[in-house]
Amino acid sequence: QFGSEFVAMNPNSKIPAMYDYGIGDKPLRVFESGSILKYVAEKYEAFVPTDLAGKTEMYNWLMWQMGTAPYLGGGFGHFYKYAPLKIQYAIDRFSMEIKREFDVLDNELATKKYIVGDEYTIADMAIWPWIRCTIMHYKAKDFLQVDSYTNLMRWYDL
Repeated sequence: QFGSEFVAMNPNSKIPAMYDYGIGDKPLRVFESGSILKYVAEKYEAFVPTDLAGKTEMYNWLMWQMGTAPYLGGGFGHFYKYAPLKIQYAIDRFSMEIKREFDVLDNELATKKYIVGDEYTIADMAIWPWIRCTIMHYKAKDFLQVDSYTNLMRWYDL
């Protein structure tokens, strides 16, 4: 992913990145998960509310995930699972923030089926893998007491 062809697709040399060859004379590059979700949803007119209020709320949550999950999830995962030296302060700090974000989601989902309401959107698509990674990949379900976030877990299991 550090070769010149990939860097031409994503200057940050990170996945995900893609070309859409089905539009125009030359391929259109799309990179970063939120941008890809937004692009595909708009291209196919799916998974985005049609009303301005619903669309704005959906983008609020998409941007929340883009700004929150990589830093918190990545930081937690690094110190909890991968760091060769276990630094308890770092584990505790990132755990506290992950739990705070889980609480935000749990409260938001108290009266909703999905993040934005009754409609499954790209916000759900963006947030769900972050929760799954924390539970399955980092194997932190018990450590973070994820089952105590009942609304979040109901949504996760849909």
